[in-house]
Formats: sequence, structure tokens, C-alpha cells
Amino acid sequence: MAEINEVLLKKKDKVEYFENCPGCKIDKLKESSHGLPYKHLFFLFIVVLAAGSAFMFGRALTSVLWGMIADRYGRKPVILFGSVTLVIFNTLFGLSTNFWMAVSTRFLLGSLSGILGPMRAYASEICRKEYQALGLSIISTSWGIGLVIGPALGGFLAQPAEKYPNIFSEESLFGRFPYLLPCLLISIFALGVAVLSCWLPETLHIHTKNKVLEDSYDALEATAYGPSEKGNMQNSEERHQFSLQSLLKNWPLMSSIIVFCVFQLHDMAYSEIFSLWAVSPRKYGGLSYSTADVGEVLAVSGFGLLLFQLFLYPLVERFFGPIMTSRIGAALSIPLLSSYPFIATLSGLSLALLIGCASLLKNVLAVSITTGLFLLQNRAVSQGERGVANGISLSAMSLFKALGPAGGGSLFSWAQKRQNVAFLPGDHMVFFVLNVIEAIGLLMTFKPFLAEPAVDK
Repeated sequence: MAEINEVLLKKKDKVEYFENCPGCKIDKLKESSHGLPYKHLFFLFIVVLAAGSAFMFGRALTSVLWGMIADRYGRKPVILFGSVTLVIFNTLFGLSTNFWMAVSTRFLLGSLSGILGPMRAYASEICRKEYQALGLSIISTSWGIGLVIGPALGGFLAQPAEKYPNIFSEESLFGRFPYLLPCLLISIFALGVAVLSCWLPETLHIHTKNKVLEDSYDALEATAYGPSEKGNMQNSEERHQFSLQSLLKNWPLMSSIIVFCVFQLHDMAYSEIFSLWAVSPRKYGGLSYSTADVGEVLAVSGFGLLLFQLFLYPLVERFFGPIMTSRIGAALSIPLLSSYPFIATLSGLSLALLIGCASLLKNVLAVSITTGLFLLQNRAVSQGERGVANGISLSAMSLFKALGPAGGGSLFSWAQKRQNVAFLPGDHMVFFVLNVIEAIGLLMTFKPFLAEPAVDK
């Protein structure tokens, strides 16, 4: 009996490799090499980076170009083209049959949908000066709500044949393309937006050279906008006699863009870390939440954010100004983030209430910072330069945002291995690093770095 057991153990220890099996080749490689597979890990990093940042990278390459087009031909054509592009490539993304098709459609969507920069310019131009904060806060709020609703919609509707087999069969279109349903719904919504955009009024001034008409326009503009805004109204030839180099030398604009990028890096890393932290086990300092629980927290935050931005932010900005509002938001974010590891020690109703309030407050502070910097960027340039200025801002922001998810995920994974160290164990290190970035952004809002425009243009 002992001999039979010995033979069985030898057979068990002996691994049989198949010549044409890729998995066997990897097993043989792991058996023969005891070090880290640097080449494969590097390839893994590049692939994940491509998947996560394809949209941002595409947007970074073309945002300035779309800004130039918006300044030359108007905001409305760019908005219309971007909406149609969203319909096409978002649907193609849902129909992707392999990884590289998905990455390519995301890259093309980011490259060809240059909506956000012209929309910022549009929001600042469609409102009188006293209502610009409300206009730009709507841009920030809708973007933030989209970041909440999008993942929630994907979580509920992705792979419908598995989740709702009574409605969708495996042989149906949505069974063969498991991510088509949420993409298709977003594309239908975008198509409705594209149709409604046909009635969107243009805000860019395109004046004729008729002197009688010019005098009439000048009188009308002085009445509607006041003397401080009259400088915005230039004829078409004058409006386009600026260079990208002159904008890059505009320090009030560039300083606000740099500060904006630092805060956007923080916000993207926070968004990535919050979800990972919420679903991680309690023994690692997390909340042990399900994805549905995280979705509920984000949904409540999104609704509260909408109410704050529509009704309270314009009053706060009018009282404190955009720079002081951003400083207050950054200063309050630091102690708030420091409390997250201690909130994780709670349970039950107290945990649900506190994490909901903390998430809402963090999003309110983040969007308040963003909106304040939007105001500074749009007030630092004249109307004929706002498209390009917002394009520069978007390009720089996209590069920083592309780093945020990868950096946040790597930071969280590294911190999980530091559970028993004396200095900032586990998640304490994660939120400490986030606070360092926030503190750097806060310091950059002071002179001499951040320059406020002397006179609104």
C-alpha cells in the first residue's frame, strides 16, 4: 500500500506539458524562472493603460483643434458634429468583438467628439456675467452626474442575457454583444441631444463689414452686456488675429489650467480609489460593500450635487469669488479625506449615513473647485479665444486624467500590502497621498502662482 501511494505521489508531482499549448508554455516559464516577468508585466501595464486612457488620449490630441474650429465657425457646428460622433462610435463600442476594436472606438470617440470645450465657452457666453457661475456649474454638475449614472447604467444593463434571461436570450443580439444595451441607450439619448441641438442658438459673433450695421451692433452690445463686456464683440477678422503662442503666454489662463489639472488628477484618483476601497474587505480597511451599495452611495451624491450646484453654488461664488471658493473647497477636503479610514470602523446605519454624507460633501467640494477654475479660465480670455483656451485646458486635463485611474489603482494595491506597518498603515497611506496632492493644489491657488485676471474680458 505504501509503494502504491509513493507511485501516485510521483505521478502527481510530475507535470505534463503539451507542446502547442500556450498555457503550458507560461507554466514552464514560471517553473524555470523564479524572478518577476518584467516583459509581460510591462505589456500588461501598456494594455490596461491603453484601455483606460484611449478616450482621454484621443481627446488630448484634438481638443485644441476643435477649439480653433469653434472659434472660427461657431460653437453650434462643433456641438452638433460631436453629438453625432457620440451616437456612431458609442454604438460601435457596444458592438466590439475584440479588445483592440473597443480601444480604437474609444480613441476615435475621444478624438472626434470635441464637445466639452465649446460647451464651456457656450455656458459662459449664453449668460450675463452675474449668472456665469450658474452656467458653468451646470457643466460641472452634468459631467459629475454622468460619471455617476454611466457606471450605474452599465452595471444594471451590461450582460443582460445573464442578468435577465427571461427577457434576453443568449442567441439574441444583446446576448451576442453583452455590452451593447447600455451603449445603445446612451446613443439613443445622444441622438435626441443632437436633434435638439439644431435649435441651439449660436453665441459667436460674426459681424458684417457694413458700418451702419456695426454701429447698430455696438449700441445693442453695449446695452445688453455693459461696457466691461463690449470688448468681447469684435468682427470676424479681428477675432481670429491671435496665436496659440499668445494664449500660452497668458499667465492668468495658464496658471488656472495648471491648478485645474492638479485637482483633476486628484479627483480621478479619488474616484478610482473610492470604489476599490468601498468593495474591499473589512480586514483590509474597506467597507465590504457590494457594487449595488456603491451605486446607491454615488446616486445619492449625484442628486445632492445637482441641488447644490443649481441653487447654492452661484450664491457662494458671488459672495466669496471663484478663487476663495476653490481654496475653501480644497482646505475642507483634506480633513474630510483623513476621516475616511475611521469611518470604515463603523457599521450599520451609522456607517451608511456617514459615508453617504462624506461622499456627497467630497463631490460638492470637488465640483466647487472645478467650477471656480472654469470661471477663471473663461474670464482670462476674450470670446474669440475661448474655444482654443478651453481646448488647451481639456488637452492638459485629459493627460492628467489618463494618469489618475492607473495611479490610484496602483497606490491602492500597494497600500493593501502595508497593513501592519507603524507609519500610515493600509488605507491611511492612500488617503494621505490624496491629501498631499490636494494640498499641493491648494498652495498653487495663492499668489504668485495663480494670477487672477485683472479685468474680465
